[in-house]
Amino acid sequence: MATKFQSSPSSLLLHLSLLLAILFTIPTSSTSRKSLQLQPHHHHQTIRVTLHHIDSAKNLSKFELVQKGIKRGNLRIQRLKAMVLSSSSPDSQIEAPIHAGNGEYLMKLSIGTPPSSFSAVLDTGSDLIWTQCKPCTQCYNQPTPIFDPKNSSSFSKLPCDAKLCSSLPSSSCSNGCQYVYTYGDYSMTQGILASETFTFGAETGDSVSVQKVGFGCGEDNEGDGFEQASGLVGLGRGPLSLISQMGEPKFSYCLTSMDDNSKTSTLFLGSVQSVSGNDETGEDVTVPLLTNPSKPSFYYLPLEGITVGDTQLSIEKSTFEVGDDGSGGMIIDSGTTITYIEHSAFEALKTEFVSQTQLQEDKSGNTGLDVCFTLPSGTNQVEIPKLVFHFKGGADLELPSENYMIADSDMGVACLAMGGSKGMSIFGNVQQQNMLVKHDLQKQTISFVPTQCHKL
Repeated sequence: MATKFQSSPSSLLLHLSLLLAILFTIPTSSTSRKSLQLQPHHHHQTIRVTLHHIDSAKNLSKFELVQKGIKRGNLRIQRLKAMVLSSSSPDSQIEAPIHAGNGEYLMKLSIGTPPSSFSAVLDTGSDLIWTQCKPCTQCYNQPTPIFDPKNSSSFSKLPCDAKLCSSLPSSSCSNGCQYVYTYGDYSMTQGILASETFTFGAETGDSVSVQKVGFGCGEDNEGDGFEQASGLVGLGRGPLSLISQMGEPKFSYCLTSMDDNSKTSTLFLGSVQSVSGNDETGEDVTVPLLTNPSKPSFYYLPLEGITVGDTQLSIEKSTFEVGDDGSGGMIIDSGTTITYIEHSAFEALKTEFVSQTQLQEDKSGNTGLDVCFTLPSGTNQVEIPKLVFHFKGGADLELPSENYMIADSDMGVACLAMGGSKGMSIFGNVQQQNMLVKHDLQKQTISFVPTQCHKL
């Protein structure tokens, strides 16, 4: 079955909408409201945090946003692969200087008593929480004043025998627990591990303070890609991450469509019971999580196959498995823009997608994406094949067309928002748009719930 996407001639971008078997076109925006019930977890209360896309202040088209994201993503995939390999063989040094693309979404939070606010990169691909601290031996320019521990009554250094100190990949002991945390390339933060009160959700009027959060007080911070934020919040599965420290096994995020970058996205720390008024097409899909012993903090999805249109690609099952050396596998990552698929599987996907799409291929190579088509002029509706990811346990995720096709009517092109990679596959954030992505670390699952994120 094919999927259509169409646009009104006046709109710059083609709005993508799904064509059902009965040729009923569903509009991209819906009038019914969603109401979200937040379920308090034991004594915890669910914390709601607003997320901003890193480029939201810039007046960019969806296409330009994706192109900027791909530049960051190419760097990020190298760093994520490097983080896996460095943990499986500590001797492996990376020769080429790779600068980090350090994530796509920013969250606001406050630290200390009295609280001083800063924005941090939300990162599901790492664990440590850190911000730049005075006295700085080396700090980059950040948008808010650098945190000064001297001004906070709730600041305390963590002793060297603290559990969190021993959870660090690399630490030493002098005047407290000193840490060094590298991101697989030349970006890193080093300083003192401390504990502090963090306040979340102030911008939604429901501020919640969490005491004694262990974090890195970074006195030497280097690397490209950090400048838009004053630090980073790790939401990985390891002991140093925010969820682990809060003892909160559930968190979710809902990323709004890139078509309207001015709308904010949302992170929920805690349980989200139900999304009522779920008027979207598409089923909730729950996928079991895998763990890679070489990098236990990454969220690995058990991808087993891909269907384009009605054709399941002939891909060896082992293609997406985690190898003995820790390489391979597919992680889900909020900080990577497009989806990267192991090279051999991507070639098969590309061939099948092109053969099923009745459009001329655009091989100019000036979009930054691998698979592009020329849009016939004056058209506002074209057919593209549907795309389904098959996960272990019969979990089939059929993507809405706007989660894999990006079109620009000015440029006259439509492109597949995916690329090939070697050594690791990544399920990126374009593919996660308008889905409540629920992580449950107790059940070891991730669920995708079709949701209009801007209405939450």
